[in-house]
Amino acid sequence: MAGKDVNPGVRNLKGRITSVTSVTACFYREKWIYVHKESTRERHGYCTLGEAFNRLDFSSAIQDTRRFNYVVRLLQLIAKSQLTSLSGVAQKNYFHILDKIVQKVLSDHQNPRLIKDLLQDLSSTLCILIRGVGKSVLVGNINIWICRLETVLSWQQQLQNLQMAKHVSGGLTLSDLPVHMLNNILYRLSDGWDIVTLGQVTPTLAVLSEDRRLWKKLCQYHFAEKQFCRHLILSEKGHIEWKLMYFALQKYYPTKEQYGDTLHFCRHCSILFWKDRRLALLLEDSGHPCTAADPDSCFTPVSPQHFIDLFKF
Repeated sequence: MAGKDVNPGVRNLKGRITSVTSVTACFYREKWIYVHKESTRERHGYCTLGEAFNRLDFSSAIQDTRRFNYVVRLLQLIAKSQLTSLSGVAQKNYFHILDKIVQKVLSDHQNPRLIKDLLQDLSSTLCILIRGVGKSVLVGNINIWICRLETVLSWQQQLQNLQMAKHVSGGLTLSDLPVHMLNNILYRLSDGWDIVTLGQVTPTLAVLSEDRRLWKKLCQYHFAEKQFCRHLILSEKGHIEWKLMYFALQKYYPTKEQYGDTLHFCRHCSILFWKDRRLALLLEDSGHPCTAADPDSCFTPVSPQHFIDLFKF
C-alpha cells in the first residue's frame, strides 16, 4: 500500500498530516492526574485512557533513559488493542510522540529493536483496520488512517536502513575489560535478545554469551518450573538446551518486565503520577499533592498493562 495512491484525497492529506509529525499540537504536560471512574458532586465525568494519555507528560518521559522503554511498551500495547478507543486528539498525540521516539532512535541509534517491534505491531493493526473498514468504528477519515500506515511503513524503512556508526575512541572499550567483568555485564541483562546482540561484539563475548548457566538463570528468572517441564528441549547428549528453551518459552508465556522508572498510582488519592526521584530525595516531594499520613505506603508502581487496565470500566 505504501507505493500506491489508493485515493486522490490521500495526496491532499499528506501535506497536512506529514503523518501527524511536523505539526506540534498543544498538549498537556502534567506530572499527575486524578483517575476518577464515576461522577461525584466534586467531579463530573470519567477519566479515559485517551485523556490520561493526553494529559500526562510522555513527551518529556521519552527523553529520560529510565522511562524510555516504559513509554515504548505502553505505545506497543495501545497499538495492539486500544488504538481505536482513543479520541481523535489522543490519536494525534500518540503519533506525535511516536514520531519523536523514531527521530530520537534515528539520531542516537539506541534501542532500534524495541521501536522496530512497536512499528511492526502498529502496522499490522493499521492494515487490519483499513482492510476491515466498516466493521469497526474509526475516528477520522479513512484517508487519514491510510496516511498513518504509509508513515509507519516509511519509519520502518528508515530504521531498516539505519547504519550504526563505528565508535572511534582512544579510551577503554569492551575488548579491554577482563573476562569476569564481561561476564558480570551479561548476567545483569534480563532480555535474551540483548545477550545475543552483545555476543556479536567481540569473540570473547560470543563465547560467554553461549554459557548454559547464563541462559539457565535467565529462564529461571522469567519462567516457572512447571513451564520448563512443558517445553523441555534436550540436546543429543541429554542436556537441557537453556538458550533454545528461553526463546521457546517466550512464545508461550510473558517475560518479566523491568523498567528504570514507571508511573505510580496513589491508592489513597486515586492519582496517577510520575515520581521524580531527585525531587523526592531533595525536597521530600511525593510527586503529587498527597493527603495521606504516610504517602510512600500508598504508592504502587504501574506497569504498562496496569496503566491500560486502570481505564477499563
